[in-house]
Amino acid sequence: MDFEYTSEQEQFREELQAWLEENLPDGWTEGDRDVPDDQDEREQFLRDWQARLYEGNWAGLHWPSEYGGRDASLLKQTVYREETAKYHTPQQINAIGINFVGPTLMELGTDEQKERYLPNMLNGEEVWCQGYSEPGAGSDIASLTTRAERDGDEFRINGQKIWTSYAHYADWCFLVTRTDDSGLKHEGITTILVDMDQEGVSTSPIHQASDEEGFNQMYFDDAVAPAENVVGEVDEGWDVVMTLSSFEHGTTRIFSIEQRYKDILEYCKNNTRNGQPLVQDPVVRQELADLDSRIQAAKVSHLRNVSKQMETGMPGPEGSMDLVVADELANDLENFAVNILGPEAALWEDGPEDGQWVRDYLQTYGSWIAAGTGDIQRNIIGERVLGMPKDDKSQTSHREES
Repeated sequence: MDFEYTSEQEQFREELQAWLEENLPDGWTEGDRDVPDDQDEREQFLRDWQARLYEGNWAGLHWPSEYGGRDASLLKQTVYREETAKYHTPQQINAIGINFVGPTLMELGTDEQKERYLPNMLNGEEVWCQGYSEPGAGSDIASLTTRAERDGDEFRINGQKIWTSYAHYADWCFLVTRTDDSGLKHEGITTILVDMDQEGVSTSPIHQASDEEGFNQMYFDDAVAPAENVVGEVDEGWDVVMTLSSFEHGTTRIFSIEQRYKDILEYCKNNTRNGQPLVQDPVVRQELADLDSRIQAAKVSHLRNVSKQMETGMPGPEGSMDLVVADELANDLENFAVNILGPEAALWEDGPEDGQWVRDYLQTYGSWIAAGTGDIQRNIIGERVLGMPKDDKSQTSHREES
């Protein structure tokens, strides 16, 4: 594998770096990365950043030009992820729409759906969420019970979703529903685009241990969606779910993890314990070396998956490998971070980065569940990558102590 970028790709990197230096919020590149705590102010801040990305032609750069993107290659997308991780850029408030829902509509949506919904995803005018998990159906989406019943030219929707990111900001929901329960659980599923701005839809933020409220519960009480908003065919939505999941699993946060490692490394160089820099402690040095080697191996694995996608044109099940490795790496890295903090780890506002280290640590446990638990991802790897037979008997996590 050739790890060198071409001159064109390096020129793309320089263009991106120059744009970020000029357009990131004031003080951002100097380390002043304050995002408003107030919910309304935070939403406006993130919508403004999304609009700025769109104006600079950086939102959805991997989209085809006919839909407003830049037709960027997978390697340019990799460069983009590397640089945005280095600059700690604000999150894209419409990440779900741009990275998951949009590409799914391009593959399976009607011409009318593409014309109506795609343009407003990139500029952030319409923010999207995914209505997947339920109180009784987390990683096992096919066990869902939220129902959509046909009523003339509409569907009436009743049920509950949980752990929904961006639902408190969202204008639209890519909703997975049950329309027929007479067959197998993967049958009788229908995906519908649902307007969040109606009486039959309500959201309730979930207060997390990290003191944040990024996840939500969603309630549908006779919510209405026109039949033309069905994606794919009625009762055959499982294929749609799998298509979106392939795009979701095809993303990676390994570059953000690598940058987080570099930040922690700098902390170890600049802070002392027992009269010497932390980085000179042999136990700390050994842990740093171990984490660095795992991060570099994870990057190589991701680039291998990128190479395969360049050949096939679609993200494959190998993305589950990226998810598993990244989730465990992130958790081990943040555990290491709070260990070197010592008593400071108990501080919130007075700790490093105003307590962000502790929040990052807590959030990694939720990441193990998002997009499917690690055990779910391992089943995908075993069955769809390695060709092993299905095993529905496993009831325990591989990370439990024996």
